[in-house]
Amino acid sequence: MASSKAAAISALVDEHRPDLAPLEELYRYYHAHPELSNREQATAAHIADQLRRISPDFVIKTGIGGHGLAAILDNNNNNNTSSGTAGGGGGSGKTVLLRADIDALPVLEKTGLAYASTQRMQAALHPGAEPSGDEKPVMHACGHDMHITTLLGAAALLVSCRDHWKGSTLVLAFQPAEERGTGAQAMVDDGLYAPTGRHGVPVPDVVLGAHVVARRAGSVGTRRGLIATSADSLRLTLHGRGAHASMPHRSVDPVVMAASTIMRLQTIVSREVDSAEGGTVVTVASVHAGDAENIIADRADLAIDVRATSQRTRDRVLGRVKAIVKAESEASMATREPEWLTTRAFPLTINDAGVTGELEETFARHFGEGKGQYDRDVARFAASEDFSILASAVGRPYSFFMYGATDPELWDKAEAEGTIDETIPGNHSAYFAPVISPTLKAGLDGYAAGALTFLMA
Repeated sequence: MASSKAAAISALVDEHRPDLAPLEELYRYYHAHPELSNREQATAAHIADQLRRISPDFVIKTGIGGHGLAAILDNNNNNNTSSGTAGGGGGSGKTVLLRADIDALPVLEKTGLAYASTQRMQAALHPGAEPSGDEKPVMHACGHDMHITTLLGAAALLVSCRDHWKGSTLVLAFQPAEERGTGAQAMVDDGLYAPTGRHGVPVPDVVLGAHVVARRAGSVGTRRGLIATSADSLRLTLHGRGAHASMPHRSVDPVVMAASTIMRLQTIVSREVDSAEGGTVVTVASVHAGDAENIIADRADLAIDVRATSQRTRDRVLGRVKAIVKAESEASMATREPEWLTTRAFPLTINDAGVTGELEETFARHFGEGKGQYDRDVARFAASEDFSILASAVGRPYSFFMYGATDPELWDKAEAEGTIDETIPGNHSAYFAPVISPTLKAGLDGYAAGALTFLMA
């Protein structure tokens, strides 16, 4: 039975897949016009316009948690959403939410593409906050431009075959501020879901998301259980006492304090975390103290990033980071207690086994299994995501899948030479440039086939 349903879904995807040429141009537009987290106003407006072109039956909710938006197609009656009400998934079928993130990064693009970004923007730390600071170069270095485009393509496909999933409800969520780890929670906190939320989006039965990654283009992967680590980013200030460089005895040197702290932090993973639990990382990403060669500064500022693969390890490592910082500060006779600011906090992403198991049947049939095709036990995503909050906030199951972006020839050459880490640009690199084909088709098909797995009875 599962096999026949998977075959039917694959046939629908092949039959109703939209023309990819306009979508390729749309991708180039989004790539060339990135916007930083909490400043995605033009991107959101452009997406809303594309959704209206796909179908007038989409009920579009904008301004959710900043510049987030959701589009609802209640397919219990092909005409019942045109009045502008969201509906509530009132039929016998499921409500399925598909999510894409829309923000970009402060990265100077070095891809050399004809459609490379030349955008510059000031950052805004929170929804509604005034932009501040120096203008930064902006790039879709994480592939969110591909996420937007593939989801819009999947939306067109699903609308085209809507007679096959009548009775179900489709929700498309375009989420802001993923790079800050705040966008999903901001949408929920701003009243995303019915019945109490002001935006009235129906609570989904299943939530699906996807991410383009530096793997062979055309490949797709799922994984049951943990698929992305947690991430906690911290700003730390160590307080010393400044002095002339010729009189170190008059100082409490924050540089030495920082150096001792950094070295001791490296022992957490190497000596305190079970080596069988791979994926735990403590990184000191930046250090700044003073400006002049002959002045001992009075403070040192550090940026720290912590990744973990279980909540227990996450809690323990964060506790040990703070304990070590406090101890080193005291040992160095710091003039004040160290100061902390948590700047980002991403949850663990743990795919539901049941939902992922159903995707396995569909994806195996549609993509095939083998080199460059579908992998039902794909390696964990090394980075982190806030996608799961859109499901966990309402107690719903979710699954997050991956699709590759690297030119197959380049990937095969690097794989044969053992140089993937050195020669294949990954997410957040200034050189990250997904090859449009077959990446676009794989992501679009993944979203559409995944949705149909649950939309169809």
